[in-house]
Amino acid sequence: MFLNTIKPAEGATHSARRVGRGIGSGLGKTCGRGHKGQKSRAGGFHKVGFEGGQMPLQRRLPKRGFKSLTSLVNAEVRLSELALVAVDVIDILALKQAGLISANASNVKVIASGELDKAVTLKGVKVTKGAKAAIESAGGKVEE
Repeated sequence: MFLNTIKPAEGATHSARRVGRGIGSGLGKTCGRGHKGQKSRAGGFHKVGFEGGQMPLQRRLPKRGFKSLTSLVNAEVRLSELALVAVDVIDILALKQAGLISANASNVKVIASGELDKAVTLKGVKVTKGAKAAIESAGGKVEE
């Protein structure tokens, strides 16, 4: 094998498209550009997203910024706030009735912040590792 004999594998490359070489080639006369119009002419292309003068889609849609849509359904509860709930078995409904989370929250996570001095049982609420250890050391338990 020599460097001057190396070539791509069979079928790996395509021959270049030769336009304007007669009707037998399939790309004669208009060379695949159709008849008239901006796109048939040399240099006749416009920027991406241009809609012929109509207000483009990216400008018709409202600006959304960086406001998270999931922040409405995700909620956090501190360990110290669990002591404020009157019942011993705490679920999402009990937290909503206590006013600790918003009414449209569907995912709740207890975080290890503050102290917990009473035994509580959590049902259907996610818990961090530190919060789970604190709840179990206070005599409570976590049921997933």
